[in-house]
Amino acid sequence: MLLAEKQSLDRQHVWHPYASMASPPPVSMAVAAQGTKIRLADGTELIDAVSSWWCAAHGHNPPAIVAAIQAQAERMCHVMFAGFTHEPAIELAEALVKQLPAGLNKIFFADSGSIAVECAAKMAVQYQVARGQTKRCHLAALKGGYHGDTLGAMALSDPNGMHTLFKGILPQHFFAEQPKIRFGARWDDADFESMRLLLEQQGEKIAAVIVEPVFQGGNAMWFYHPEYLKKLRKACDAQGILLIFDEIATGFGRTGKRFALEHAGVLPDILTVGKILTGGCVSLAATITTKHVADTVCSGEAGAFMHGPTYMANPIACAAGGASMRLMESYDWQGAVLRIERELKEQLEPYRSLPAVKDVRVLGAIGVLELHKLPSPEQVHALVHATGVWLRPFDRFVYTMPPFITSSEEISRITMAMGHLAGG
Repeated sequence: MLLAEKQSLDRQHVWHPYASMASPPPVSMAVAAQGTKIRLADGTELIDAVSSWWCAAHGHNPPAIVAAIQAQAERMCHVMFAGFTHEPAIELAEALVKQLPAGLNKIFFADSGSIAVECAAKMAVQYQVARGQTKRCHLAALKGGYHGDTLGAMALSDPNGMHTLFKGILPQHFFAEQPKIRFGARWDDADFESMRLLLEQQGEKIAAVIVEPVFQGGNAMWFYHPEYLKKLRKACDAQGILLIFDEIATGFGRTGKRFALEHAGVLPDILTVGKILTGGCVSLAATITTKHVADTVCSGEAGAFMHGPTYMANPIACAAGGASMRLMESYDWQGAVLRIERELKEQLEPYRSLPAVKDVRVLGAIGVLELHKLPSPEQVHALVHATGVWLRPFDRFVYTMPPFITSSEEISRITMAMGHLAGG
């Protein structure tokens, strides 16, 4: 079948993320990916400046992860996790416990980041019910937050963000104002006042608070002050409310620390991880909690946590996860992220003077140009092919979250392409 025929079939039948079927946006035909590059059908190579939605931190198709997937596929592709266990899941759990802050050691594997968030919310509510706190069936979250695209996860995301269309079907939760003090700026207790008042007024109804620590991703691309998390931990403790950190985007090095929570030195009751967990090779996530929370959940009437995805702890995905964790320990990822951070700051800051640019911000291997208005999808598509840099802007943000193995020369090409999109 000719390439043009394949692309025609794609436009007729394949619905892409956040895209119209009536008027599909332009897409490129990817045929291979290796390291920092995605190769297209016409031979063009694009630098993947967004780690294919933030997950391919070690680059595409790392040989060690590919080998682990191949070896596991030859032995056992899948087995239900109810009534069975297997070495890939045990080995990945062991690797995670070694990397996680002490105390977070009960691991529930999920299919994706959104499902991990759903599990965290259910876990928090079941915890409160087991304690006799049956009125605590709501969660609190932050405006500007993003936690996924499934119904429960959407309900915890910014109510005025990308999911406003679905308000009528979503469970109703409580939202505090977005933290306004930037990462690295001078702290002011007034920034926590909205959350303080919310917990004071609605605390008896709240099972848990869920936040993306330090970095709000898919709805805001915003870095806020770590002191907020310290205040939040104390406030939750004072009212018997659990604290959930969603580190699906930030976990495993993206902000310069292994986990973003380390910027604040705060331990949550429940943690969600995903994306980099498997090096971007297979979908897998995890909801991780403490012995206290796990014991309490299981002491209730049900006697067990009431969740069980069909593909929970899929052996191939767990094998990829174990290989990804080992790979992380085999090179200086932190040094690489700090270098990327330095280069992004130096090269993006000059764009602040452009008329189209509202703000510039960088933390770890994340660089953001906030524009007043984005170029059209057609303009973005044309620039991607002109520069050889794959960028996926959304809302008003042109951003990069490159693989940790991205070279200095490639970072320069990425920031130049971002500047072109901003009109520079």
